[in-house]
Amino acid sequence: MENLRQSIIHYPEDILLILREEESAFIKELKVFAALKFYELKKLSAGKAAELAEMDKYDFIKLLGHNKISIFNLSEDELIKDIENA
Repeated sequence: MENLRQSIIHYPEDILLILREEESAFIKELKVFAALKFYELKKLSAGKAAELAEMDKYDFIKLLGHNKISIFNLSEDELIKDIENA
């Protein structure tokens, strides 16, 4: 893994209690949700998003499917162009 950065996230005191989560699980979920969203918005590749989520690429791709996010990450226009150029 590349060099890692550390950040501080501020959140309301009662969030962990409401979610019934330990802090480490909460932080892990934030990373996974962020990775999914950044991938969906085409801001990260599957590999980089998997790295952010601290998962291997195969497991991240399965997670995309479970969350109904296409692994093909192409717009309709991009897909049409790809088909025309095939």
